[in-house]
Amino acid sequence: MTQHKLIALLIALFPAFFSSCGDDDDDDLIGKWYRVSDMDGLARSDASSFTIGNKGYLVCGYTGSERLTDLWEYDIAQDFWTQKAAFPGTARNSAVGFSVGSKGYLGTGFDGENYLNDFWEYDPASNNWTQKADFPASARIGAVAFGLSGKGYIGCGYDGNYQKDFYAFTPSTNSWEQIISIGGSKRQGATAFVMNDNVAYVCCGQNNGDHIYDFWKYDASTKQWTQLRDIANTSDDDYDDDYNIVRANAVAFVIDGAAYIACGENSGSLRTDTWKYYPTTDLWENVSKFKGSARTVAASFSTGERGFVVSGKSGTYRFDDIWELHPYEYDDDEY
Repeated sequence: MTQHKLIALLIALFPAFFSSCGDDDDDDLIGKWYRVSDMDGLARSDASSFTIGNKGYLVCGYTGSERLTDLWEYDIAQDFWTQKAAFPGTARNSAVGFSVGSKGYLGTGFDGENYLNDFWEYDPASNNWTQKADFPASARIGAVAFGLSGKGYIGCGYDGNYQKDFYAFTPSTNSWEQIISIGGSKRQGATAFVMNDNVAYVCCGQNNGDHIYDFWKYDASTKQWTQLRDIANTSDDDYDDDYNIVRANAVAFVIDGAAYIACGENSGSLRTDTWKYYPTTDLWENVSKFKGSARTVAASFSTGERGFVVSGKSGTYRFDDIWELHPYEYDDDEY
């Protein structure tokens, strides 16, 4: 009789034990991802993106067999896509994009044979592209870029060697100037985000197979780089014990004064975990994982109030879906 009761008790407890062991605790993390209107164009990876006002723009990229020149505009407020004037330069992937004021910019990349250093401006008011002064440094792929304080910045990347140099573009004079190089490691596939009118942040990337964990901010008012806390568990303090942020080819966006990093890859593994950065404390928090398929070399849109992830790849598979993070909701769905 006692043995039968013991067996019954073990059977009753087994589902709870199994569920606990299989739970990755993601349901306890804040944030909920929503799939919105799929991009109308071809699925792709390694595309470039920029945001102007309440519109996101996705341009170029690679389907796995074809490099592209098409440009798509995403209406963030109304959730629909419109095809715009095709990029008139060479079809490419692994270029960089950013916006300054009411204009978008695209430069560098790879056409299947050559690294590129040409540079272009897109005006959404006229739906027209104009070639600008070439990026003055070596042609390259996997660079990182941002718009800040009325200028555009491009740096790092790979030209046959890993780089850490940085250059600033002034639209009013159509001219470039070299600025102080980012500190720390050279890197390809880094991630950048801008938190206010004067400060941009750069982290992640890889160099010769090693993934980079140093983290830097650039202040346009002082023209200086400052190193922040590492994005890995490299200190003797408790704050970074659970950090698992390091990766390459991730995306970033900003919502309400906090930055988010998602997707990307590390040591051959694709990532879905998402991390939130608080600039006032220089600390990171793990939030709800990306709900779409794990992916790398995706693109993102960021208005400062809303953030999106679009396109990317997993192996030979390319994506045309787009996802938005609602940072203050909890996801009750099972993963």
